[in-house]
Amino acid sequence: MDTQPIVKLNEVTRIYEGKVMHRALNHLDLEVEQGEFVAIMGPSGSGKTTLLNLLSTIDVPTYGRILIDGVEPEALHHNELALFRRRKFGFVFQDINLLHMLTVEENLVLPLTLDNHPLEEMERRVNELAERLDLTEILDRRPDELSGGQAQRTAIGRALIHKPKIILADEPTGNLDSKSAKDVLELLNQINETERTTIIMVTHDPIAASYCDRVVFIKDGAFFNEIYKDERRQTFFQRILNVLSLLGGHTHGLSSVRLP
Repeated sequence: MDTQPIVKLNEVTRIYEGKVMHRALNHLDLEVEQGEFVAIMGPSGSGKTTLLNLLSTIDVPTYGRILIDGVEPEALHHNELALFRRRKFGFVFQDINLLHMLTVEENLVLPLTLDNHPLEEMERRVNELAERLDLTEILDRRPDELSGGQAQRTAIGRALIHKPKIILADEPTGNLDSKSAKDVLELLNQINETERTTIIMVTHDPIAASYCDRVVFIKDGAFFNEIYKDERRQTFFQRILNVLSLLGGHTHGLSSVRLP
């Protein structure tokens, strides 16, 4: 792996002012290497969403420093930042956020049209991705004609088509049935392994987290623990459950769950 991490947070604190001051992140250090697949877990209110907002550059730290691929986003001007965000990141959300007036093909190609890629290049990338993501038969459909799994695969295709260095995923399997969720996780895993695309995924689901290389746990906005995958997903899954039970939160009843 590269010696220089692709993501580096140094003593990052995020405070929201209001009637009551809220410290969403508290002196958080985090490094993610190029090509890692990392899950972020923690109880509700632990700072997971704030962390994702900071990484995606739509929010800035109150204190501390964030470097993404050697660049400090806070130092960029507005237009530079928009371009940096568009080219560096792919986003996959729980609420799939496809544009309903566009077909699958038009949704896929959207990031390339924003960057004025040549038409032939756009067609080539759409066809390659559609084949890989099993979307070829549904390219002319609109989002309301898709299953949950098809819609999320389309969203992943849209996140990948401009070949970003980092995918930020926020509960990407949260609204999917277990079969579609498994397909999406295996797809992300495959993309991570073949493309060396760095993936940072916020999830509350220990099964989803067990597909990752490493799970970082945060609590009250601070680092709590981290564990790395081992040879067997079943034992990694069990270790994730063990840390979640230490963290507190909605983990009762999970210890008897087995991986599908």
